[in-house]
Amino acid sequence: MSRKPMVRPGGRSARVQESVHAAVRALEAEAGREALTVPLIAARAGVTPSTIYRRWGDLHELLSDVAVERLRPDSPPEDHGSLGADLAAWAEQFLEEMSAQPGRAYIRDALLGDDTNAGRCSAYAAEQVAVILARAAQRGEPAPEVETVLDHVVAPMMYRILFRPDGLSATYARRLVEELLG
Repeated sequence: MSRKPMVRPGGRSARVQESVHAAVRALEAEAGREALTVPLIAARAGVTPSTIYRRWGDLHELLSDVAVERLRPDSPPEDHGSLGADLAAWAEQFLEEMSAQPGRAYIRDALLGDDTNAGRCSAYAAEQVAVILARAAQRGEPAPEVETVLDHVVAPMMYRILFRPDGLSATYARRLVEELLG
């Protein structure tokens, strides 16, 4: 069962989402992921279990939704003065965050949900890359398309994070960017 879209972005719906997400984060920190249940989360959030089931469908979908929110970047990528420097710094940070144990767990949780959640994660990366490429264009630098960066930098990193995490480093991230920009 996939999550129902919010009817309105604020109000009670937003408060319920925030309280349920906060309950998941707190309970996971206190008792570990294995202890999470919909009734336990509902009690901590101050809602009924039926509220969670109605909105998220099941525990996996809720965990997926929480993971997607955790994966959303807090700020735009830093400006280091050139496309190569900006993209390398962003790729290094992305790789570091996503390859850490919590990052890998969030990615897996996000993928457990419906396709909407995976799409949101992809959109976050695309938005960050688009900011970097727009800055490069403003400086007059030639820049690849967003999809090209995703295919040549983000996709290989995600594959390695999920399936072959050994040997991931800032050097690997920089090499992908260097190969892209040639």
